[in-house]
Amino acid sequence: MARKHYPTDLTDRQWARIAPLIPLPKTGGRPRSVEMRDIVDAIFYVVRTGCAWRMLPHDFPPWGTVWFYFRTWREEGLWKRMNARLREQVRRKTGRRTEPRIGLLDSQSIKTSDRGGERGFDAGKKGQRPQAALAR
Repeated sequence: MARKHYPTDLTDRQWARIAPLIPLPKTGGRPRSVEMRDIVDAIFYVVRTGCAWRMLPHDFPPWGTVWFYFRTWREEGLWKRMNARLREQVRRKTGRRTEPRIGLLDSQSIKTSDRGGERGFDAGKKGQRPQAALAR
């Protein structure tokens, strides 16, 4: 029976890029009984929709199997390696170095202090104090 198509499913072209990065089955033991593309599609479905693993639609492989692969690959660092490899491919295709030479940090997205209170100057606030009531 053919599985229903979901918007989060990989295209054939996307799968062709990712498939070589999926680990081969381990020697010995039970052979794989599910298609790795279905596993990856199911993982992307959960990640994109935010549904609970146990609420994975029934036309995907069993949720426990999908969770097993997701957890195993996370612990082995596969997702990070996959992201790095795909990033390198994109950079190479656009004629750039595979690794960036510089990085920029935006003070709006980086926590700079463990303590609360004013730190530095924000011209957008124009020196106004917080609107919270003073404690007496």
